Amino acid sequence: MPKRLVLVAGNIGSGKTSLTERIGERLGWITAYESVADNPFLADFYADMKKWAFHLQIYFLGHRAQQHLDMWNDPRSAIIDRSIYEDAFIFARALHHLGNMTEPEYHSYRKVFDLVVAHLPTPSLLIYLKAPVPVLMNRIRKRARNIETGITEEYLALLDSFYEDWLRSFDLCPVLTIRSDDLDFVHRPQHLDLVVQRIQEKLAGKEEMVLD
Repeated sequence: MPKRLVLVAGNIGSGKTSLTERIGERLGWITAYESVADNPFLADFYADMKKWAFHLQIYFLGHRAQQHLDMWNDPRSAIIDRSIYEDAFIFARALHHLGNMTEPEYHSYRKVFDLVVAHLPTPSLLIYLKAPVPVLMNRIRKRARNIETGITEEYLALLDSFYEDWLRSFDLCPVLTIRSDDLDFVHRPQHLDLVVQRIQEKLAGKEEMVLD
């Protein structure tokens, strides 16, 4: 099988990490995950979002660009939890929309982002995990991560609308949309089998579909 680089995108609580782990295990692909523990700006950002939002996004941009390149340069196929593109089109946009990034900061960030991604290898496939906001909120409450205590349904709905905007014009690679509220690929092997089948079909050039 030729080298594949697959990105897993989706709102907070949509199941990206769980799917990335299981696809990596099933197909023997290397995996990369979103890392927040070693982010030097995260604590400052939560203490003063307006002051540190730009710094945080620049850090994430560099981190994800390096991750994207590392996964591409490895001869093995790879799957990445959270794409670099979501940083700009979803999260930086939300920070700007909510007043935590100024207009000059946001446009400066977007300029750097555009320059960086213009030189990144094109992914083979984007998997978009989608679930209703109440389902996402319930999952977030259940896992009870300290970093997520301030997340509201309104914020998730805003992100969801930005995902829809972004994907309407996303054309870098094929997109496979999966409704993760109806599929339990963690506890039901047959659901994971179905997801793997759809991924392989999509990589083989089959027509786009919504899996629900």
